[in-house]
Amino acid sequence: MALEQVDVLRAAHLARIGLSESETGGYVDDLARILDMVDQLQGLNTDGVAPMAHPLDATQPLRADDVSESDQREQLQRCAPAVEDGLYLVPRVVE
Repeated sequence: MALEQVDVLRAAHLARIGLSESETGGYVDDLARILDMVDQLQGLNTDGVAPMAHPLDATQPLRADDVSESDQREQLQRCAPAVEDGLYLVPRVVE
């Protein structure tokens, strides 16, 4: 697929990017090179390659899942106009 100036202008319009017609020449060349590289990547054999979410083998350090605050539900629900069984009651908005 050949990328043309009108394609770049349309993409810029959809992305709400102010781009003049004189600026599109460089973008047409750059985007064409990017699309050529994607085409090359599409042609690679990836059989036996496991998909990964991140290129680095890193683990996210997580904090312990411990309760650090006391239950304050009763105190927080005192100002609510309507409460039942620990739940806030609200007017029905969809019928």
